[in-house]
Amino acid sequence: MINALIIASGSKGNATLIYNEDTYLLIDFGISEKYLKEKLIEFEKNPAKLSYFLFTHAHIDHIKSCESVEIDKRYSLKNVVPLKDENVLECFKEFKFGSFLVTPIRASHDSDPTCGYLIKDGEEDLIYLTDTGKIDKRTLALMKNRTYYIIESNHDVNMLLNSDRPDVLKKRILSYKGHLSNEDSAFYISSCVGDKTRKIVLAHLSEECNTPELALKTYHNVFALKGINIDKIVIKCAKQYEAIEL
Repeated sequence: MINALIIASGSKGNATLIYNEDTYLLIDFGISEKYLKEKLIEFEKNPAKLSYFLFTHAHIDHIKSCESVEIDKRYSLKNVVPLKDENVLECFKEFKFGSFLVTPIRASHDSDPTCGYLIKDGEEDLIYLTDTGKIDKRTLALMKNRTYYIIESNHDVNMLLNSDRPDVLKKRILSYKGHLSNEDSAFYISSCVGDKTRKIVLAHLSEECNTPELALKTYHNVFALKGINIDKIVIKCAKQYEAIEL
């Protein structure tokens, strides 16, 4: 059974614990070592059980504390963090981490390479995908009818366009190498959910150009527009400064 503790999600730092009875793995380590340990202990998780650290891309809010991790425990695509050769991952190739089967899936971001992860544990599976301006067909095909989704829903387009941010930053965020808007995220996931889907967590929300209420409203509006009943699917938002359990 897959469980997740989303410790931090946003531009100031990211870290998500994926775990079951046998295996603990952390996706991204963009927070301090001290904060990670505090949150794990708060949620009664033993920091000593962390055996695998998987990184999505090289931006500081995802790799801040990478160097505090033993190199034997680091895994990523090539050129994301310093690695041993045998710990280099490849997109669309399945790897075994403890009792999890993990497949890196391609993302589109202005840090190349960037990936998300498909994680399987028996009959359950989880998609983790943030920091992407689009989702390509091959990745989208692997996202169909999964049990859980932790998916980027970064910004509300109108809030972004009307913000005080420089035009160059707005263009970056809106580009195919930027971040998914609420609408883009909702339309992608509405094409993926199926009878197996139980929960969706909206992640990497902008603190200046989004709100949890707007993100959730957009999701419900898009799903209603497409005639998809989501009464049996729990949708909630991850937070920057408050850990939440899947």
